[in-house]
Amino acid sequence: MSDPDRHKLGLLIHDVARLMRMRFQEKGNQYGLSSVQWGLLFRLMKEDGVPQARLAEFLEVEPISVSRMVDRMAENGWVVRRAGRMDRRVRMIHITQKAREACDSIRQISTSVYDEALLDMAEDERRVLVGALNKMAANLCATVSGGNGQTACP
Repeated sequence: MSDPDRHKLGLLIHDVARLMRMRFQEKGNQYGLSSVQWGLLFRLMKEDGVPQARLAEFLEVEPISVSRMVDRMAENGWVVRRAGRMDRRVRMIHITQKAREACDSIRQISTSVYDEALLDMAEDERRVLVGALNKMAANLCATVSGGNGQTACP
């Protein structure tokens, strides 16, 4: 990679992620969820029953912000809070049936945004892109921690 391209890499990754979030928000606005709330739901679809503190780390926001976000999402039936099994003071966040039922529509929106982003790319280019991003993530996960001894990787 030439030096000028190397300097663009971080900005390109950031811009693509931002543009995809914006496009996803536009297509999914009928659900009344912000892009950060979508991120929270996607995390819970992968791993249900996550402590609020872990969600704050994942979303890179303050714990109080996650608490308020979860309040709003719980009021609208997207998530529920339950006491942790090992420590009842820990609040675990779980996805609701409403969110599970919306999952297919959410996946269709995601697919639409991904298809739009990958338009005019050949299948082998797509595979190379995803493979390269996976390698980058793995390289960085091997060296980055959240400062508290826990990995910063999902």
